[in-house]
Amino acid sequence: MRVGIVGYSAREFDQEKAREILVKLFDELQEKHDGNVEIVSGLTALGVPLLAYQEARRRGWKTIGIACKKAYKYERFPVDEEIIVGDDWGDESETFLSMIDICIRIGGEEQSRRETEMAKQRGLPVLEYDL
Repeated sequence: MRVGIVGYSAREFDQEKAREILVKLFDELQEKHDGNVEIVSGLTALGVPLLAYQEARRRGWKTIGIACKKAYKYERFPVDEEIIVGDDWGDESETFLSMIDICIRIGGEEQSRRETEMAKQRGLPVLEYDL
């Protein structure tokens, strides 16, 4: 089960609440999929992607980072698999969506909301949480 995580990256948000949501969701996924879970997010070591990657690593899950070349301007999480697509934010959205089985949005701004809508249009299950 590949779980796509989108949400706030650079903006301030309630990190404790976001972490609580992730832990609860990951507990449910762990039980439902017998620990066979991979976390796919935006590669950077910022915000919600960072929290998701940290929790995935704690559980021994595979981590995948998909981003455009602009991600190299930021600290990146040491994911198990790194995929770079295009030059600008959003160029990687199609690749990201083609690699996930479910999309989880925790907060987020324009790109997170756009990818969530694209996931719905593809018929992917979507869980959304506002902070």
